[in-house]
Amino acid sequence: MKTENGETTAAIIAEYNPFHNGHQYHIARTREATGAKFIVVIMSGNFVQRGDCAVCDKFSRARMALEGGADLILELPLPFAVAGAEKFAYGGVKIAESLGCVDYLSFGTEFGDAARLSAAADAVSDDVLKPELDSLLSQGMSFAAARTEAVRRLFGDETAEMICMPNNTLAVEYIRALKKLRSRILPVAVAREGTLHDSGETSGDMASATAIRRMLGGESPENAARFIPERSCEELERQRREGRAPASLSRCERAILSRLRSMTREQLARLPDLSEGLENRIFDCARSACSLEELYDSVKSKRYSHARIRRLILSAFLGIRREHSDEPRYIRILGMNQRGKTLLSKARPALPIIASSRQVNALPQEARNHYLLECHADDLWGLMTPVIQPCGSDMTARLIVLS
Repeated sequence: MKTENGETTAAIIAEYNPFHNGHQYHIARTREATGAKFIVVIMSGNFVQRGDCAVCDKFSRARMALEGGADLILELPLPFAVAGAEKFAYGGVKIAESLGCVDYLSFGTEFGDAARLSAAADAVSDDVLKPELDSLLSQGMSFAAARTEAVRRLFGDETAEMICMPNNTLAVEYIRALKKLRSRILPVAVAREGTLHDSGETSGDMASATAIRRMLGGESPENAARFIPERSCEELERQRREGRAPASLSRCERAILSRLRSMTREQLARLPDLSEGLENRIFDCARSACSLEELYDSVKSKRYSHARIRRLILSAFLGIRREHSDEPRYIRILGMNQRGKTLLSKARPALPIIASSRQVNALPQEARNHYLLECHADDLWGLMTPVIQPCGSDMTARLIVLS
C-alpha cells in the first residue's frame, strides 16, 4: 500500500514515558518492515494510561522521539490517553485515519503475528461472546479476566493467549479500531525485544519504561542512562536541572483528595468508564481515605482493577467527563522534522490540524472545549514537577521543529 507518489507512511501510537532504546528499536524496525519514508507518532500528552502523570512534559518527549527516528509527533487527546485499552486505541487510530495519508499502523507485541492478532480481534468483537462474558462478570470477575476466559471457552486457548498480555491486548484493540472505522490502514506487528511490558527487570541495554521511571525517581537516576538514547538522556538531564522532571502524581496527593471530597455523587457519575454505581463507592471511600494508595485500595475490588480506579480518580481530578471521550475533535502537532513537514503537505485531514494556540479560535466550540480541557490538565501537571510551573505552558509552548 503506497501513497500516490510511491512514498509510504507508518503510524505508531505511544506514550514514550520516557523514550528509551526499545522505542528507538521499534521505530527502526517499523521502517524496515514497511519501507515507510515517514513515521508519524500519536503520543500521549502529560498524562498516561496507567492513571498517572508523565515523567516529563509532552514537548520534551516529542523532541526525544524526533531525535530517536520519528518524523511527526501528534498528540493523543487527554480523554483517550487516560482511558482503558479500547478507547485509548480508538483515539489513536482515529487520528491516524483522520490524517488521510497513513498506510500502516505499527505496534509492539509479545508475538509479532498480525494474523493471529486479527483473529483474536474478531473473536473479541463476535456477538456470541457477550452472553458468556456477562455471565462471568456477574460472578464478580474483572472485565479483563472475564473476557479472556470467555474467549478461551468459545475460541480456544491459543486465541485467549493472544489477549492476556499487555502489548497484545493493545494490539488487538488497535486492530478492532481499524475494523470499526473500516480503515485501509494495514496493521504491522513488531515483536517486542528485551523485557516484558511493566517488567522491573533489564536485558542488555533494554528495560521497560516502568523500570526506567523507577530508576529516574530513585537515588541513582544515572543508572537509567544505558537504557535511553544519548540525546534523550541529555533532554532528561536538562529537564531535571530546570526542575521540570521527574514529575510525580504524589506531589498533588492532597489536591486530588480535596477534589474527590468536594465532588457530589452526581458529578462522579459523569466520569468516563463508570458503571454499576461505582460513583457511590468512590464517593464513600474518598471521605475516609487519607492517601491516594488507600483510596485506590479501598475502591478496588475483584470487579474493578487498580488501573481502572487510578484512571477514574485522575479523570475526576482533571475534570474529564464521559462526553469528552466520544471522538477526537482535532489533530494537534507537537513536533516535526523536515520529513514531517513534507508529510503534512501530503496529508488529507478529516479533522482540523492545529500547531499553535492561535489556531484554536477557528475551531468549533466543542473542539475548543476539548483544547481548554487539555490546557487545564497541563496546568495541573505543572504542580507535579520538582519545581512548580506557572499556568499557561500549553498555550505558550513552541512547536518542536528539528532541522
